[in-house]
Amino acid sequence: MPDATTIRPLEGLKVVDLSWVVAGPLVGRALAEYGATVVRVESSKRWDAARVLSPFKDSERGPDRSGCYQNCNAGKLGITVDLGTEEGRAIVCDLAKWADVVVESYSFGTMNKWGLGYADLSKINPGIIMISSTLMGQRGPYASLAGFGNLGSAMAGTQAMVGWPGKPQIGPFGPYTDYIGPRFALITLLSALHERRTTGKGCHIDVAQAECGLQFLAPALVNYFETGEIITANGNYEANIAPHNCYPCKPDEARRSTGVAIAAQSDEAWKQLAGIVGGATLATDPRYLTREGRQQNVATLDEIIGAWTRQRSAKENEKILQAAGVAAHVVAASRDFCEDEQLAHRNHIRTLPHPTLGQTQVEGSRYALSETPAEFHRPAPVFGQDEEYVLTTLLGYTPAQVETLRTSKALA
Repeated sequence: MPDATTIRPLEGLKVVDLSWVVAGPLVGRALAEYGATVVRVESSKRWDAARVLSPFKDSERGPDRSGCYQNCNAGKLGITVDLGTEEGRAIVCDLAKWADVVVESYSFGTMNKWGLGYADLSKINPGIIMISSTLMGQRGPYASLAGFGNLGSAMAGTQAMVGWPGKPQIGPFGPYTDYIGPRFALITLLSALHERRTTGKGCHIDVAQAECGLQFLAPALVNYFETGEIITANGNYEANIAPHNCYPCKPDEARRSTGVAIAAQSDEAWKQLAGIVGGATLATDPRYLTREGRQQNVATLDEIIGAWTRQRSAKENEKILQAAGVAAHVVAASRDFCEDEQLAHRNHIRTLPHPTLGQTQVEGSRYALSETPAEFHRPAPVFGQDEEYVLTTLLGYTPAQVETLRTSKALA
């Protein structure tokens, strides 16, 4: 374990976070976990949409009570700036002089309109690295299309692949590409920082969420180019695995999960599953010995497995099947997620002190570094929480300058 003298991987990295909602803020969140100083710039005049997204602490609405906002912005310093004012934009320019990285997720052209685009900021700081996260990127006929990750998911083709045959396509849960884009942005940023060590030059990273989402569909795209086949919604079924479904279980008052997902990835895996569900009779039934046979009789097979899973709770089914080497897991509800033994072992749910809520819970890091693990000390900032520190300590403004900015309403 690291001691008090351990240098965190990104210690000394200075970041200005002008992004909002999910896709951009998750980049700054990851950087803060590993030592970067991240200054979140937002406005109390026009709230970040994440501040009004449920769930809310104790089901009470408020700008600091959103679980989504807390989760995306833990570890950051916070300052409110009205970018509609000349003085506010000047503050961002000074932050860009101070910073190594600027992250923004405004709609295409907004930063340029304010005089804060990459071309503008790189004149102030030639080493600056800017990440711009939008649905479709900074160029092309759809560059101006604005929206959230549910639209990015639709543009990528994911929406059309999730649902049941003959029913409306429902797509994956939530703004799907909002959670894919940041992972691509982060690894690209680390590469850009490495390159800057040699050249001293910054760059503009253009993150198109829809294109990031396409990377998750590579097999379907290759299949189309090779065969012309278009993959469509097919419920829980998988072309190369049978059975592959979610099965009903006995209700458990201690849990909200009432289903278990089961997959038999091979004929041998099927024999293991069949031996548990129906003994030797099912394991040797010629209808199910091959994947093709199981797929042809999938409706009957699902009834047999479902009748077995209904006899016990989802967790009991999971334990029995996993112990036998069968791929199975409860269809996790929120409570299951929070009580998951594996996530608890990895300390994934973190509790942080909060100035108005008392405490708040956020997810841990997506990455586990053995010698320099992520650290969590600060919750997401309340409006203007670190105004004095950012302006006077980081930027060197005098108290008189700060007061002038307050009077001008630039700090709002």
